[in-house]
Amino acid sequence: MKFYIPLLVLFFGWSVNGQNNSQVQPVLEHLPMFDKIRDFTMDAKGKESYFTIQSPNEEVSVIVKSVNGNNGWDMPAITSFSGKYKDLEPFLSPDGLRLYFVSNRPVDQASTTPKDFDIWYVERANSTSEWSTPINIGAPINTEHNEFYPAVAQNGNLYYTCDCPGALGRDDIFFSSYDDGSYAEPISLSGNINTEGFEYNSYISPDDSYLIFGGYNREDGQGSGDLYVSFKDDSGNWTKAIPLPVPINSKYMDYCPFVDPTNNVLYFTSRRSQEPGSNMVSMDDLLDYLKSYQNGGSRLYKAQFDILSLK
Repeated sequence: MKFYIPLLVLFFGWSVNGQNNSQVQPVLEHLPMFDKIRDFTMDAKGKESYFTIQSPNEEVSVIVKSVNGNNGWDMPAITSFSGKYKDLEPFLSPDGLRLYFVSNRPVDQASTTPKDFDIWYVERANSTSEWSTPINIGAPINTEHNEFYPAVAQNGNLYYTCDCPGALGRDDIFFSSYDDGSYAEPISLSGNINTEGFEYNSYISPDDSYLIFGGYNREDGQGSGDLYVSFKDDSGNWTKAIPLPVPINSKYMDYCPFVDPTNNVLYFTSRRSQEPGSNMVSMDDLLDYLKSYQNGGSRLYKAQFDILSLK
């Protein structure tokens, strides 16, 4: 089944940094009828995407896949490895052969009792192969604490969120280098990225040169959660993170970034809400607002924006 939605019905946008060709708009191809889409990842060719659909209170959290064919994006389907436990935050490796995700599924296959959130992955031989059964990434990444939002560069280096000991704040972005087929002991990134507050949802560029992440209620933010970017300098150190411009950042919760570097498109999730004004005078007005894309639900957006322009 294919699905099509007229662009003019739900399109909206604003200029970014004065660039008229840069717009924030809803990702209509991925089912705007769902009020809680959590995240997004896509292969380098733009042929398949994965994202999380959740129930309002997150009792249900499943990873779905949509394929881009000749007639548009297919209706999403639950992936072969998801649907029984709380699964979320998929991330495709740059070669498209491994999909990382987060789950509370038990490590012991004989158990049915959920545990804390760990990082898992599935893998395949090529882009048309079936995914394997899920594999727990194991120590030293996974611990008795919660690990979230994995992102992997071409060199295998892993970035993720954890509420682990050693964090500067409540949640930090952690890093583990990949050497000789194994992961090194993770470290919390420097104060140029992490603070005493909440840092989360990091996206690493394929070449490991810039990091986009979420920061909550920072002084230089727009309010609630905002997206920040940090670049590696010539010495391999991360520069002081700067917020992405308005209207990518807003007064609402903005999070879960993903970049299509080929086309300079930034995808992200936001809970932004359109001001109803004085038009709420009938039940039809109320229902139209509740059905609208900007109704405060967790929705997927995109913006044509060159991250490197901020370097």
